[in-house]
Amino acid sequence: MSEDGKRLKLVFCGTPQFAVPTLTALIAAGHDLALVVTQPDRPVGRKQVLTAPPVKLTAMAQGIEVTQPEKIRSNAEFRDRLERIAPDAIVVVAYGRLIPRWMLDLPRLGCMNLHGSLLPKYRGAAPIQWAIAMGETVTGNTTMLLEEGLDTGPILQQQRVAIGAEDTAVEVFARLSDAGAPLVIATLAGLADGSIIPRLQDDSGATLARILDREDGRMDYARFTAAELSNRWRGFQPWPGAFTLLQGKKLTVHKLQPFPLAGEAEPGTVRIEGEQLFVGCAAHTWLELIELQPEGRNRMTAADFLRGNAVATGARLGQ
Repeated sequence: MSEDGKRLKLVFCGTPQFAVPTLTALIAAGHDLALVVTQPDRPVGRKQVLTAPPVKLTAMAQGIEVTQPEKIRSNAEFRDRLERIAPDAIVVVAYGRLIPRWMLDLPRLGCMNLHGSLLPKYRGAAPIQWAIAMGETVTGNTTMLLEEGLDTGPILQQQRVAIGAEDTAVEVFARLSDAGAPLVIATLAGLADGSIIPRLQDDSGATLARILDREDGRMDYARFTAAELSNRWRGFQPWPGAFTLLQGKKLTVHKLQPFPLAGEAEPGTVRIEGEQLFVGCAAHTWLELIELQPEGRNRMTAADFLRGNAVATGARLGQ
């Protein structure tokens, strides 16, 4: 039974691990999960093994019916199925598809979404990654009513979550995922009893968290300071990470940190101090590259890299 004693008939839409704690919490709260909607199984890894989404595995383990439509907007069979269920609410957590108008209009309590930012900041596909990349020290979760715009719907509830100075997106994903589950339960209860009044977003404060691509991992020493490159590295874990070029070959950076080194820092110029490797960045700042992986080789410390590669002070990275 849900915590306010009201059992709701729900359809849950979600795909990755981020959505699993919320699904588990909805089940534990006693709600009627009439259907779980998730993305189709996809090939994963170098061997392209067909892999089921975490949400599907969780639902099946609980004996909940699962559907994995390739398309939903004009899928007559899927629409008929949801209309026959007539859910009180549709809960959406990292599903990965835009919800069409007919789905938005279907449930009496609306389509409720859990979004990993303090809206209206970081609307879009990668809110956690961009919040860290931009140097935020606080982020959070927002429950909202979905509408046809991109994360523009009315806010229901919010919670703040700290971002530590060394946190990567991996840690913050897990933290927001766990914190979001009870927030969804409380929001559903408030929607059901009318105690939560949706409030419009202030569009003037909106920022976009666009989907990441491989090039976001390229280190631009002239554009970004050492601190900014460090933040981007933290935000872009595990992908696209951070990489540069050395003599035209890719060099992946697995660990780095800003370093208060004295002297002028020419962007992209290497400086060697003993077994430490530094590179100059914007605003005369220095970045220490601690663990590296040359193209086609294993990950190694900077010391091992310097022993095996003819790199000297004055060499250039990024070209």
